[in-house]
Amino acid sequence: MRRDTSISRKTMPSDDATLRVIIRTVGLTKHYQVKNVVTEALRGIDVEIYTGEFISVMGPSGSGKSTFFNMIGGLDGATGGRVFIDEVDVAQLTAVELAFLRCRKIGYIFQSYNLITYMTALENVTTPMAFADVPPDEARHRGMELLELVGLADRWFHRPIEMSGGQQQRVAIARSMANNPSILLCDEPTANLDLKTGSGILRILRQLNTDRGVTIICATHDHRMLDICNRLIWIRDGRVDRIAKRDEVHIEVGTIGGEQQ
Repeated sequence: MRRDTSISRKTMPSDDATLRVIIRTVGLTKHYQVKNVVTEALRGIDVEIYTGEFISVMGPSGSGKSTFFNMIGGLDGATGGRVFIDEVDVAQLTAVELAFLRCRKIGYIFQSYNLITYMTALENVTTPMAFADVPPDEARHRGMELLELVGLADRWFHRPIEMSGGQQQRVAIARSMANNPSILLCDEPTANLDLKTGSGILRILRQLNTDRGVTIICATHDHRMLDICNRLIWIRDGRVDRIAKRDEVHIEVGTIGGEQQ
């Protein structure tokens, strides 16, 4: 199969010959149909994301950011085109293989946290480990380490209702790292948080990227992502509008890509 070359060297993170593509999409499309009405959420997305990058996916509401997030995370199937994770065609995987991929290689952080309300913070963090057959003692030890990483080791026994939104999101980050994923997908991770709390979440994400080499892709409206990401991908009307390195981006306050937000 011919390798997609739509991303120029100018938009690659560096000229290091050791760079490896970890996510690649080719002609990715997604259509939704309700009765006779067809909505084209994605209209042919071609991107390459490299190991260890921090990517911000930006664009107006309804542009296709979250749909793109769901496609590369294996949470929804594409209408057309292909998604490759480590050069494995996701569409060719069986249900069991896809579940294994999602469990072991990809971590997810959602805008609404998606914590299990009746479980403690530690139980929420260790639940994914059960699906990866991690022994209970090891799971508990690893879970406490992750809660310590996000600054919540002293609240391991608290349930979501007993925590603030920022604390719940930190638990969600710890849970996303439960099985040491190489890819972390974040859908609007700071959207429901105040400025100070959101900045704390961004620092944790950056730490995971720099200290652990986790590849992070954030679908976001948060312009603070510009300070910590390597590259930005703008999606507009279901298509890639522009890809740029962070230092190539020049925006004014209240705008992105020349467009008022």
